[in-house]
Amino acid sequence: MLTFKPPKFLWKRWKPSKSTELIPLSVLAMLLAFSVGWRFLKSSELQNHAYTYPFSLSSENSGQETLERSISFYQGRVQRNPEDGLDQAALASAYLKMVRATGNDSWYLLAEQSAQRSLTKLPFDNDGAVLVLARIAEAKHDFAEANRLAEQASGPEALAIIVTSNLAIGQVEAADAAANTLVDLNPSLGSLTLRALSRSAQGDQDGAQRDFQQAIAAEELSEPRGSAWTRTLLGRLYFQQGNSALAGQLYREALQIVPDYPLAQLYLAELETRLGHYRTAQQYYLQVNDPVALHGIARIQALQGKAADAPWETAETALRQHIDENALGHRRDLAHLLLERGNTEDVPEAIALMQAEASNRRDAKTLDLLAWSLSRAGRWQEAQQIIQEALASGIQDAGIFYRAGVIETALNRASQANQYFRLAQEIDPTFDQQARQRLGLVAHR
Repeated sequence: MLTFKPPKFLWKRWKPSKSTELIPLSVLAMLLAFSVGWRFLKSSELQNHAYTYPFSLSSENSGQETLERSISFYQGRVQRNPEDGLDQAALASAYLKMVRATGNDSWYLLAEQSAQRSLTKLPFDNDGAVLVLARIAEAKHDFAEANRLAEQASGPEALAIIVTSNLAIGQVEAADAAANTLVDLNPSLGSLTLRALSRSAQGDQDGAQRDFQQAIAAEELSEPRGSAWTRTLLGRLYFQQGNSALAGQLYREALQIVPDYPLAQLYLAELETRLGHYRTAQQYYLQVNDPVALHGIARIQALQGKAADAPWETAETALRQHIDENALGHRRDLAHLLLERGNTEDVPEAIALMQAEASNRRDAKTLDLLAWSLSRAGRWQEAQQIIQEALASGIQDAGIFYRAGVIETALNRASQANQYFRLAQEIDPTFDQQARQRLGLVAHR
């Protein structure tokens, strides 16, 4: 009779005696199948459980209500003592938090005015007001100014701004150094998420995943939007690897925490578009009050074979209006729309927009779009130089490797092109022509 000694993970569960050490192979096969199935099931359950928000969701507006009370409190203090710079700084910080809580950019103006008044009253040792102005500069995509202001201050908030502003300008090593310092000071949800972003920008996807998971493990009741943010970014990481199921799970969990969270809604709409679920994708886009959502709807219309120009024009008009009203970074979005729509006459403007954006922001996504715009104009050597700069950070992005492959093909460098195409497939095995079309990485005309 054939016999077999159980593997260690089964051995520990059974704790067999000497008399049962040798087990008939048929029995072992049955038990092994059950145990492997159980382990797979348990692993799946644990994975799902690991991303489930552990706190009560009974009062989703409590954070905003708390901020409203805080604003009222500091407004009263400022009225009673208008010369107190610290109260002005606290009020500015409360206004800034309202932007995050409500998604309403109008709070930026109040925050900026209060911070400036605070610095007038207290020009030295006033980190609170300086950091509010740094955050506002960052929101305006003036990353150099945000970094300059943050370096004048100290503490975790200053380090966090240094991380994000350096990532935006392509200084990933400086961002990573600040992120490591931040985690050493306080391994919190926010600091671990920022280090995950810096690791991802350098191509360390495993390290980024570990940091995201540790961030979720460190979350606290007081920061639901931070919890939604971290899950959304981790979902994005899985999405870029072709794991749509896990990405969708994380996006939906983020929306369980913050039901109207725009970033999760946009990413979930993108995921549903990639899966070909156009009606569902459009429903998510319609929930977001942002021109980027209108761009997504235009893409869906094109993918469905509806060649009307109206959806593109609606999104374009909204983007241009946002650019005219403020400097919150929609130049890159407009350039993307122009390139994806595929009209040759739009290419010069797309190049101009991306050159202006790249003078201020040189992260991999910005450089990729600049390389695409130059490619559309047949400026292949310039495009190659730009895409190589994007890849120099070590980023692992299937779309950027694909773009590099297209450029190398145009330059008659078949070997290099094939290498980039292979790398794109290794990162995301589902990254085919249909996926590129649904992600808006190629022109529709």
